[in-house]
Amino acid sequence: MEPIITVRGLTKQYGEKMVLKGIDLDVYPGMIIGYIGPNGAGKSTTVKILTGIIQDYEGQVTVFGKNLRENILDVKSKVGYIPELAELYDLLTPREYLSFIGKLYHLQDDIIEERSRKMLTSFGLSDNIDQRMDSFSKGMKQKVLITSGLLHNPSIVILDEPLSGLDANAVILVKELLQALKQEGKTIFYCSHMMDVVEKVSDRIVLINNGSIIADGTIEELRQNSADTLEQIFSRLTSTGSQVQRADDLAAAMNDRI
Repeated sequence: MEPIITVRGLTKQYGEKMVLKGIDLDVYPGMIIGYIGPNGAGKSTTVKILTGIIQDYEGQVTVFGKNLRENILDVKSKVGYIPELAELYDLLTPREYLSFIGKLYHLQDDIIEERSRKMLTSFGLSDNIDQRMDSFSKGMKQKVLITSGLLHNPSIVILDEPLSGLDANAVILVKELLQALKQEGKTIFYCSHMMDVVEKVSDRIVLINNGSIIADGTIEELRQNSADTLEQIFSRLTSTGSQVQRADDLAAAMNDRI
């Protein structure tokens, strides 16, 4: 099977700070990839490159067998991107906003209307479809954002902390949605700090730290015959010391007197 995304020697620098240090990665169709790492590791930079937001990088990125730099609009038309935070034009209603997004992808009005209504109903927002979004909670806005990223039925879905602000039932719904999309043959590239969710939904987990990939495999391969959770593996590979000790030090610092 040919990879649907191929990354070779991906390097990105901001001033003197090297954020990505030669990332090599193959992503295959129909898989859920959990892409994890500490803050500042390079996750969001990788995502912004894959989605075409950042274009000044070194190395080669191929999507659908096409050079990303040379075919950026074509690639974008087949990729759904769901960031943690986005501007949703709060003065619009979900119906108006999704109509705008759908037209950017050249969808017909009846398709936009039908998909929007069905997806928002699944998220419990059927009664809010014509309500201005400036009155929405963060979780409600996130549901509209997820809908907008999937509206054009993309082949690749890239998610960066998609569960932000969602309640427990919505989190369960999104987890089941990811599995359903996988069953349809879609490729999911999933960035999150929620280790328990990543562990449960991912076929393969890629751990990045300080701009380099330090682990890549299934959860069983990363465990290496241990019974560690992904959270424990993550802590062991990325932490400079005991998190338990750090927690104790923080608690003790709260009781210190000046």
